[in-house]
Amino acid sequence: MDLFPRSSGILLHPTSLPGRFGIGDLGEWAYRFVDWLVEHGQSIWQVLPLGPTSYGDSPYQTLSAFAGNTNLISLDHLVEDGWLTSDDLADIPDFPTEQIDYGWVIYYHDQKLELAYERFAAQNDSEQRKALDAWSAQNAFWLDDWALFFTLKQKNEGRPWVEWPDNEALQDGRTLSRRRSYYADQLDKQRFFQWVFHKQWFNLKTYANERGVRIFGDIPIFVAHDSADVWANRDAFYLDDKGNPEIVAGVPPDYFSATGQRWGNPLYRWEWMKNRRYEWWLNRLKSALSVVDYIRVDHFRGFDAYWEIPGEEETAINGEWVSGPGSDFFKAVQKEMGDLPIIAEDLGVITQTVEQLRDDFNLPGMKVLQFAWSDPKNPFLPHNHRENNVVYSGTHDNNTTVGWWKDELDDGARGFMADYLNYEVTDIIDTFMRMGMASVAHTFIMPMQDILGLGSESRMNTPGRLGGNWTWRFTPEQLRSQVNDKLTHYTWLYQRRPDQQEKEYGDVAVKAAS
Repeated sequence: MDLFPRSSGILLHPTSLPGRFGIGDLGEWAYRFVDWLVEHGQSIWQVLPLGPTSYGDSPYQTLSAFAGNTNLISLDHLVEDGWLTSDDLADIPDFPTEQIDYGWVIYYHDQKLELAYERFAAQNDSEQRKALDAWSAQNAFWLDDWALFFTLKQKNEGRPWVEWPDNEALQDGRTLSRRRSYYADQLDKQRFFQWVFHKQWFNLKTYANERGVRIFGDIPIFVAHDSADVWANRDAFYLDDKGNPEIVAGVPPDYFSATGQRWGNPLYRWEWMKNRRYEWWLNRLKSALSVVDYIRVDHFRGFDAYWEIPGEEETAINGEWVSGPGSDFFKAVQKEMGDLPIIAEDLGVITQTVEQLRDDFNLPGMKVLQFAWSDPKNPFLPHNHRENNVVYSGTHDNNTTVGWWKDELDDGARGFMADYLNYEVTDIIDTFMRMGMASVAHTFIMPMQDILGLGSESRMNTPGRLGGNWTWRFTPEQLRSQVNDKLTHYTWLYQRRPDQQEKEYGDVAVKAAS
């Protein structure tokens, strides 16, 4: 079977699912969404990073590259497991249905998870304890560090680890040994939370896979400074003797920003990692691919070259390009893991060497239709797509397609689009859906907001904006959108489910065509 068969799917982070607990989770509506995908011929569910979020709620700045976000744990499933009761959930606040109020949601969920752990510990079920211990042992290479990191972070009132006492921040061996003993129950609780998250996630993934739906995951190339990954692996990053980054990641000034973007992520000591056969990265990729079927690597170009900014600089202006690990890294990964189910996020200013690195390892690149409307040489136009591409109407960082169409597209681009298509566009969702489905590219994905025809108010993220991101959710009523019929029909028409016969689509095909 091809690693990337011709297919299509939907980009939707689980937090955006409906549900009564203020945030989408891995419960009933996640399974309903899989059923909806299957019903409409879709074979891909793309999600954002699944790690535990912190200040700002961004899934791209998580506290761990390995741990799961416990806010996604289904409280209803904890009732089924016997660790909560229906009465425990009788006090659900009147959460908003179309937005996530993270402060309120996290407080409520944490209360219920604490109660579930207390019940688990009190029941002392030998089979459940055996299952938790076995899973914990299998994942000890990241789980033990995570449990201690998060416990110490809570003890230190949530402050970044560089602001903890030196003996904790800099991992004095004797101190941490005492902490592990003193906080043994707290560490056990964190292991329990992660076990529950992964158990619920794998049940959902199995359900999806058995129905022909593959999960596309997402990992950012860099990790957050305030994370278990950096705290527990300081030698792998450029840090000073107090743990602060000596150099940080970002991108240089460009048309969109006169000062560039200073992301602040600590940079890897790639030579140090190479001497250890990239063990940390291999563990990261293997762990990610145990959770999802494919990985989109955010900021892929950083493997070829990255923008290095001195840690004391407040902007990205005074940085420089530094060579990344390049093909040596991917050869090591390929040797260990075989064919790479990886999608390269190759957007922005991409050099010939980045394209060469991508193509040498046969990694699909991305094409975004919102970026296409300038001139015939634009690589995002459908006639410039290649088979080994993943096409998107837009991404989580873009406006919704309707919002972009109404608020951002200028008259020149509209005129070029009309010339390109030979008709005046009146329905941008229909146009992009048909265009993406018809592309020679093996994969086409639309954000759920585009499927539902939603505007700027439903945007997932506005880069550079502080607050108000990552909160969008859809409602059950929106699933009855008329766009659904077109989605099913175009999937059939442009053969993105070749394993299904035409007769399965007959009624919908006739309806959509009429």
